[in-house]
Amino acid sequence: MAEFRLPRLPLQRPAHDARRGRAAPIVPERSVAGRTLVLLVAIMTFLSAVTLGGVVLVQKSAIAWSADVGREVTIQIRPVEGEVMESNLRTAVALAQATPGVTAARALSVAESQALLEPWLGSGIDLSAIEVPRLVVVELGDPAEADITKLARDLAAVKGASLDTHAAWRQQLNIMAGTIVVSGLLVLSLILVATVLAIIFATRGTMASNREIVDVLHFIGASNSFIAGEFQGRFLSIGFRGGLVGGIAAVAFFALIGLTAGNVVPDEASTQLGILFGRFALGVDGIFGIAAVVPVIAAVTAITSRLTVRRFLTQTS
Repeated sequence: MAEFRLPRLPLQRPAHDARRGRAAPIVPERSVAGRTLVLLVAIMTFLSAVTLGGVVLVQKSAIAWSADVGREVTIQIRPVEGEVMESNLRTAVALAQATPGVTAARALSVAESQALLEPWLGSGIDLSAIEVPRLVVVELGDPAEADITKLARDLAAVKGASLDTHAAWRQQLNIMAGTIVVSGLLVLSLILVATVLAIIFATRGTMASNREIVDVLHFIGASNSFIAGEFQGRFLSIGFRGGLVGGIAAVAFFALIGLTAGNVVPDEASTQLGILFGRFALGVDGIFGIAAVVPVIAAVTAITSRLTVRRFLTQTS
């Protein structure tokens, strides 16, 4: 009986890149899906960096607010029948200047006091017939060393005088800043989750489109770890390129906003934005924070793709 033999398949070498002289990657470098994923990662990185930059700006502004408010207290002197307002103002200023930790104290003029009421009463109103409470602004050198208790005790001798340490304002500012920071971190987490889901779908799509190559690699003995490593390297490159583009775009965005905010936005709105975000100056810490987003996004892209590939291969093997 004639001996039956299987046909001998020719051993094919992996395709090589003629320009670079190395084996061609499993995932095509210039595929449409690859370019789309780079754009997607760039957008997600931009959104993450802008969110992180906004959180940094608000946090820095809140710290500056709290420091400014903490270095100042206000003495309010209400009009009292039988009392001379100017005399009470001079007494309050003298008591404040004699308090340890106080660097300066001055009484606001009538015009300055009326100007403080314009945001609520409007401009152009004649307040000369109304006795408006007067304020004494007290500046502190070191809020921790200032004897505020002694000042409050001394002011008890001045009729109609009360001391405001702005503690309530500081608490509200800290609560608002904390709320914005937590909200920003929540948005950052949602962006990260969306990025992971997009990478999972892109990886599974790439696996499906390259299924024949994966089957051949399995046939010649390639392990799941080797195949997953090939995909991880490819997606790491995609994540790094997209992250770099998004990070540079975010830094350019903050620079552009900082240059044009005062020229495009009306003065009132520009003032309010300046109070909330400062001068849109990220500073060194903000730029380092945005720069840290790039490797994080690249690492998340690579790790997610590797885990997705291993799970896909395990389910289909």
